[in-house]
Order: sequence, then C-alpha cells, then structure tokens
Amino acid sequence: MVASVTEEPEAGVDSLPIDVELISGITDDVLKMELSTSTREDIDFKTTRGIGFLRLLLAEELGANDDDDVMDLFHQAYKLLDLTSRPGRQTPSFTAFFFMREVANLTRRLMWVYVERNGGALQ
Repeated sequence: MVASVTEEPEAGVDSLPIDVELISGITDDVLKMELSTSTREDIDFKTTRGIGFLRLLLAEELGANDDDDVMDLFHQAYKLLDLTSRPGRQTPSFTAFFFMREVANLTRRLMWVYVERNGGALQ
C-alpha cells in the first residue's frame, strides 16, 4: 500500500500581492533607456529581470479564458518567453535592446490588467 502525501502550501504564499510600484518603476526605467547610452550587460540584466516579472504576472488569474484581449497578451508573452526567440550572446545589441523594450511593454500591459482585475489603480 502506498501512502499519499499531501503538501500544504506555505501560509500566505499564494496570496502575496504583486509589487505594482516596483514593476512600474523598473519598466519605466527600461522604457526611458536609450540605445546609444546602454551597455549590453545592462540590457541583458534588465531583460532577465523583466522576464521574471512577466512570468510572475502570467501566473496570476487575469481572466484570459474570458477575455480575448488578455488571451492575446498571454500569447504574445509566451512567444517572447520561448527560448528560441530570445536574443543570445551573438545577437546584436540593438536587437537585444528592442527585445528588452518589448518585454517591458508587455509586462506593463499585463500589469495594467492585473491592477484592473484587483481593483487597484496605477499612479
């Protein structure tokens, strides 16, 4: 006979709110960056950070099953997250820069949906 083990989630982990101010500030910074003054290291770092925020938002219940526009945002996000679409070390800096901006733009759009679904307001 095999015993069944059910793990209880840590208290409060699933109910932690997303830090909208943090995501907003970081995506603002990314969208203010200029290609001519950005280093590849900074672009890669901010892209990785943005991908983390994008994944965080995709894990939320944003009503994609009931809203075609939100579902479209999810499709765009999954396409960006596909490893074959991401810039690699050999990718030109300008391509990596615009990929970073695309991640930031999509992250902001999903953040707006998150705020709207949770009754908040962006400042």
